[in-house]
Amino acid sequence: KTKVLPRAGDKSYDKTFDDLRFAIELGQTFQRKMLTDTIEAMAGEKIRIRGYILPTAQKRGFKQFVLVRDNQECCFGPGAALYDCILVETQPGVTAEFSVRPVAVEGKFDIQEVIGPDGKHLAIYHLAAESVQ
Repeated sequence: KTKVLPRAGDKSYDKTFDDLRFAIELGQTFQRKMLTDTIEAMAGEKIRIRGYILPTAQKRGFKQFVLVRDNQECCFGPGAALYDCILVETQPGVTAEFSVRPVAVEGKFDIQEVIGPDGKHLAIYHLAAESVQ
């Protein structure tokens, strides 16, 4: 059983993927009203969150990538939990490199619905990254 920590680091804005969790059933269509008040309050705020870069063919110089909860590569695409991934876009001058180890991403959190060609949500969270470590 996962233990939810009040904070994941030494900064007041440190968050975990558990902070992004909300009630949604498998196969249920996402609606913005499903988000908790706490999640909505995070929109526009600076956060730092640890996760894994979803592997792609590119290995260096990422300006955009998907940050996922774990390295099982199961948290993006059909059937995945929407709250287990964040679309990250780096700010000018900031890039990232692929790593099999977790990375800490810091930046402005927002809620942006990304809908696939089939009309289903692929992601709902966005982070404008100031740093990727």
